[in-house]
Amino acid sequence: MLGLTNREAADRRQQGLGNEQVNSSTRTVKEIVKDNVFTYFNLIFTVLAVLLIVVGSFKDLSFMLIVLANTAIGIAQEIKSKNTLDKLKLLKMPKAHVIRDGKETTVAVEELVLSDCVILRAGSQIPADAKVVSGSIQVNEALITGEADEITKGQDAQLLSGSFVVSGECAAVLTAVGRDSYISKLTIEATKDKGGEQSEMIKSLDRLVKAVGIIIIPVGIILFVQQCYILNDSFSESVTSMVAAVLGMIPEGLYMTASIAMVVSAMRLARKDVLVQNMRCIETLARVDVLCVDKTGTITENEMKVDSFDLIYDGISKEEMALLIGDMAQSQNSDNITMAALQAYFDKTSGRHPNTVCPFSSKYKYCGASYSDGNFVLGAPEFVLREGFDQFEEQINSIGEQGYRVLAFAKVADVPEGQPLQGQAQLLALVYLTNPIRKSAPETFEYFADNGVDIKVISGDNPVTVSNVALQAGIKDADMYIDARQLVNQRAIYEAVERYTVFGRVTPEQKRQFVKALKKQGRTVGMTGDGVNDILALRDADCSIAMASGSEAASNAAQLVLLDSDFSKMPSVVGEGRRVVNNIEKTASLFLTKNIFSLLLALFSMISVLSYPLKPSQITLISMFTIGMPSFVLSLEPNTNLIKGTFFGNVFKMATPAGITTFISVSSLVVFGQVFEIDPVCISTACTILVGLVGFMILGKVAKPANGLHIALITIMVCGMAFCTIFMPDLFGINSISGQAAMLLVVFLIATEALFRYIYKFTSLCGRILNRRPRRKKK
Repeated sequence: MLGLTNREAADRRQQGLGNEQVNSSTRTVKEIVKDNVFTYFNLIFTVLAVLLIVVGSFKDLSFMLIVLANTAIGIAQEIKSKNTLDKLKLLKMPKAHVIRDGKETTVAVEELVLSDCVILRAGSQIPADAKVVSGSIQVNEALITGEADEITKGQDAQLLSGSFVVSGECAAVLTAVGRDSYISKLTIEATKDKGGEQSEMIKSLDRLVKAVGIIIIPVGIILFVQQCYILNDSFSESVTSMVAAVLGMIPEGLYMTASIAMVVSAMRLARKDVLVQNMRCIETLARVDVLCVDKTGTITENEMKVDSFDLIYDGISKEEMALLIGDMAQSQNSDNITMAALQAYFDKTSGRHPNTVCPFSSKYKYCGASYSDGNFVLGAPEFVLREGFDQFEEQINSIGEQGYRVLAFAKVADVPEGQPLQGQAQLLALVYLTNPIRKSAPETFEYFADNGVDIKVISGDNPVTVSNVALQAGIKDADMYIDARQLVNQRAIYEAVERYTVFGRVTPEQKRQFVKALKKQGRTVGMTGDGVNDILALRDADCSIAMASGSEAASNAAQLVLLDSDFSKMPSVVGEGRRVVNNIEKTASLFLTKNIFSLLLALFSMISVLSYPLKPSQITLISMFTIGMPSFVLSLEPNTNLIKGTFFGNVFKMATPAGITTFISVSSLVVFGQVFEIDPVCISTACTILVGLVGFMILGKVAKPANGLHIALITIMVCGMAFCTIFMPDLFGINSISGQAAMLLVVFLIATEALFRYIYKFTSLCGRILNRRPRRKKK
């Protein structure tokens, strides 16, 4: 082989036909910072801050600390996720041997070009897609199959980039390089930014923020114009009142509270050997309603044992048959748990030496060897026996139903070379292997069944065997199984994933199709995986879980990594997700109460043409002690209750009556202050105290059940607000109030408790009536 000349190679590089390695398709750090800093709400907050600075109201700028913290947390989380994906380097070979000007030379893989002739030897990673032109090699195609298979590649055979050469030597011409190669396409797809895919909680918060963002602009402008030009307030007073109204409508601390809760959950899980690589997956896993799992390593231990074997051919003794199987097993590489188990059991041989050896092919499900007295194969009965399988089907299935994996040892007419077998096969023996079920498996799957999570078992083994193993592990409806070879199109897959629980003889390509089909049905899908071939299915799932004992690439692509590969940790991970969601729902109701109250009060001020009664510093004081600090404590409480309803529905259930109650009390206090001609400064302070005390009453309702921690929390918050009111009045805009204002405050505070109770009962009754309405069944 002369290969290309150096000049031809240079020309091809100039034409863009070089083997430049693609980078991760994640966003750059600059783009992440830009997207988090230059947001709509950061713009609003910046404008409000500038206005406050212009009028000299520096004490009202405290809200900017929360804004800066929110931005910093968002940037840090996205950069961490980016760094994890950037580690996904599937092509790790720095140098390649290439023929240039008729001589073999070593170059960097990036310097290869289309049609280059490369020399591949044992230990090499194939740098680009290629075709063998001379020689023969055995290739490990774990990238394609997920198993450590060794497949012989002779002349004209296609080679996919990323595969490893196990033995042999060949010359191959590159047929696809750079972005066109298989490895590059996989890298781009696996690292594609999934920023648009978010959990329900985050999507709900985003919708809330967008809705508020539409409202605050016209409300803020109208309030400012009204107070400055109709009520003739000063420019400074108009600005501070408008800012107070707008700030009250924005849940500025809610994102930060949710983020901190997730960070704490990630730290807790880390202590249990669970690595969280994407914070938002903690919530997503708590909402997963279907979990796709493999048999080996998840339901069963990651080991295989030969239990026994049955002699089918009666021309020789069982001891002699054991020697023949031993010849076959010992000639193979022990690079997977099945072959390791065969070699351990059939450890004696007859001394024969094979003429050729065919490593196990996951595509055709057999391994083989050729001897002077015939050709022998060992593999899945359906693939080895083919049309002769019907004769032994009942016996094989009955063994499979007992949880055994069955292999057929047969003499065949064809020389086994990793190709589909064509000639007649004579069955000699059946080998029975067992895969011990994890002791924790029944308890783990019982937990998922009790919590409404369907399990889909996906395996390359016989569906009957997998079904029996799944039944022993206590998986619900595990008797509903199907051979995935029957699923020949998308429609068949869509219908099968809805109906069946166990899928056998699954190809790597079908895993991703299963995930997509389940998502199309509106399911929230969790996917476990451990091989490179699982990456795309992991990326498509709503929540992806990898076993650390698998490939590094799968671990980098997954959102969660079980560092000790112990699937029994999953319930504790789900528990953390529930704690986050349930507690954030509680704290979100506190934030939303303030938003509803502030919006209604702003609309009331516009309609009644009255000054907005609260100042930004007063809003900060109220938020700090009735929302901010309590929400942080509540978000970290233990809470593994089953998640019911939607995020928004649960939040509004508490926030709506609380917000309406606060609005009615404060607006009534403002009107009565006008009627009795009480100084607006006194009314402003009285409103601050009233909102604060009502806030503590609502906090007590949200923090149920009443326990020592909750009582202590509310007591400390009340004392903290009282301290700030008494000893730091200027900082928070608190003034002394008249006797009339104090009397009104007491009256409205007493009335508010009963008002909140009746409004809450009324809204709960409305909710129950709506829930009783018949709903259409899903198709």
